[in-house]
Amino acid sequence: MSRIGLKPIPLPAGVEAVVAGAKVTIQGKLGKLEYPLPAGISARVDEKRRLCLQRTAESKQVRSLHGLSRAILANHVRGVETGYEKQLEIIGVSYQCIASPKALTLKLGFANEIVLPIPEGVKVQVPNPTSISLRGADRQVVGQFAAQIRAARKPEPYKGKGVRYRGEVVPRKQGKSFVASE
Repeated sequence: MSRIGLKPIPLPAGVEAVVAGAKVTIQGKLGKLEYPLPAGISARVDEKRRLCLQRTAESKQVRSLHGLSRAILANHVRGVETGYEKQLEIIGVSYQCIASPKALTLKLGFANEIVLPIPEGVKVQVPNPTSISLRGADRQVVGQFAAQIRAARKPEPYKGKGVRYRGEVVPRKQGKSFVASE
């Protein structure tokens, strides 16, 4: 039995949830997000302004999707209310980034620049050439774009050069040391 799926999602002031058939639309001050409910899951908004999910079948797949759907909808509610943020930092000599309205250009020591199109719903700020701040209402989109930026040049273990999340600890390895033989 899914314990997560049974827990109702409270809707804060300023956040509205509309259930239309198999689609839930959540709207708040930071935007509007939609989620199509999987087969076997239904939703309703009760009189206490809580979003409740129920299972209409008891198969293993429906039971697992019950908790997943509840978690995604809870993330959507938090996203339209406060939003999500990921911060990345670039470490390396002459490594830098440049943001334009539609794309993020990364210079990471390769022969060519890496140009990543900015997904819809994500706001990119570059306070200085070695730090990136991503903001958005959809947790999955913000996290996926941050992962794409990091994958452009993962931090290497010897000098720590590359793109990393702010606060990420990169385990360092000791390089080879040559000892003179007598």
